[in-house]
Amino acid sequence: MNQPEPEREAEPLKLRERAYASFTERLLAREIKPGQFVTQRELVALTGLPLGAIRELIPRLEAEGLIKTVPQRGMQVAHVDLNLIRNAFQFRLFLEREATALYAANATDAEIAEQRQRHEAIIARAQAGGDEALIEDAEDVDRLMHEAIIDHLDNDIVSKAFRVTWLKIRLIRQYETRIQNHILVPVMQDHLKIITAIEARDPLRAAEEMSLHIGNARTRAMNY
Repeated sequence: MNQPEPEREAEPLKLRERAYASFTERLLAREIKPGQFVTQRELVALTGLPLGAIRELIPRLEAEGLIKTVPQRGMQVAHVDLNLIRNAFQFRLFLEREATALYAANATDAEIAEQRQRHEAIIARAQAGGDEALIEDAEDVDRLMHEAIIDHLDNDIVSKAFRVTWLKIRLIRQYETRIQNHILVPVMQDHLKIITAIEARDPLRAAEEMSLHIGNARTRAMNY
């Protein structure tokens, strides 16, 4: 009996998404390194997925700027340089400044209160001396706040573009630092300034605080 058409179409889509997720996970885990040259066969070995899925993955990675084809050398993973830092943070600024202003005007009180609670909990743990999970949890709180502000726009195009840019920011942080202890509290305090402006329902001030926060992150990255 023939398989229904929608199911036949769904399976390749699942494979493409699995291939993308596997590639990005290995990139962030440094199993695939920025600037590294890779072949399709090597990606098959790294991801454990079939060659067909990898071949379909390549155009997406090229379109997102995560790899590029170098004549006579093959595929090169995006490498961290000043151009990537400048472009990624500029793009974040364009997206997040406007998104923050709209979030300040439209987010629910409960959403805002949850953001404050998460950040204050991270600061309290850091000031108490920290723990093994603190850095990872702080990175999650950081990401979740930015994603919440972007996703509040309810615009799939913007949300997808933001996540690709965030992946590049993560690559930059691998060279810079993760949110390590010496910058963890200042980053959380930057966020709390944004949250305070959002609580006051002051879109202009919230957007300005977000701009300052992104500028601080860009400066740290440029210094490294």
